[in-house]
Amino acid sequence: MTPDHNDRILDQFTRQAVPFANARTIRSEDALNRIVQTAGAGPDDTTLDVACGPGLLACAFARVSRIAVGVDMTPAMLDQARKEQQQRGLANISWQQGDVYALPFPGVHFSIVSSRYAFHHFLHPLNALKEMKRVCKPGGRVVVADSSPITAKADAFNTMERLRDPSHTRALAPEEMIGLFAEAGLGEPRVEACRYESEMEDLLARSFPREGDADRIRKIFAESVASDALDMATRIEGGKIFYSFPLKVFVAEVGASQPGEIKS
Repeated sequence: MTPDHNDRILDQFTRQAVPFANARTIRSEDALNRIVQTAGAGPDDTTLDVACGPGLLACAFARVSRIAVGVDMTPAMLDQARKEQQQRGLANISWQQGDVYALPFPGVHFSIVSSRYAFHHFLHPLNALKEMKRVCKPGGRVVVADSSPITAKADAFNTMERLRDPSHTRALAPEEMIGLFAEAGLGEPRVEACRYESEMEDLLARSFPREGDADRIRKIFAESVASDALDMATRIEGGKIFYSFPLKVFVAEVGASQPGEIKS
């Protein structure tokens, strides 16, 4: 990452650490368990969550696997992760500060390597994915869960997200992410789609856009209701705008190619 982009991430996620960690959709047990189940995690697995944020997915993996590790570049997020671990009484987790492009672990070390809601912050997602593959054992699984709008609506989605979160780079459309897996030598991933609805003002309350951009975001959301221009299933009810991020979970086995399928 470039120094300027690092600074944006540290600024955004130091401020977002507490509200992000406590957001209802981020904490959703159904969402977390779906990723764990899709990864096929079990009691013999050793897991690594890359750009782990407040540690929610690492903790979910720890409940079913032998060892879980979380790595993140933002100290404030790791503080939240340690609090989450303590509250859940989990002893089989450790946390490290580190760079997604140079993970502080030897090769072929983990049986599951995951990343949730982070790839849209990476300037070089292919390099991050290659690092995830490097530290994963043959036969292990690499898992990426992130927003993945359809190609026709990706530009509009990314324009809005850059306003909402200046550390956002670009959410990849499903075809792009599948291509990224192939380029990283992971073959074609299995793909599952899921959505979790929330309310726009709740999203803005845990976001830190630049001054004046919050009203621009409200206008973009309102204009998207008629055409779903953002691929966020926006709708109005009771004077409030509701939305759901176009989330996808991509899973590939290291050393094996699997047919991909997007499920609705």
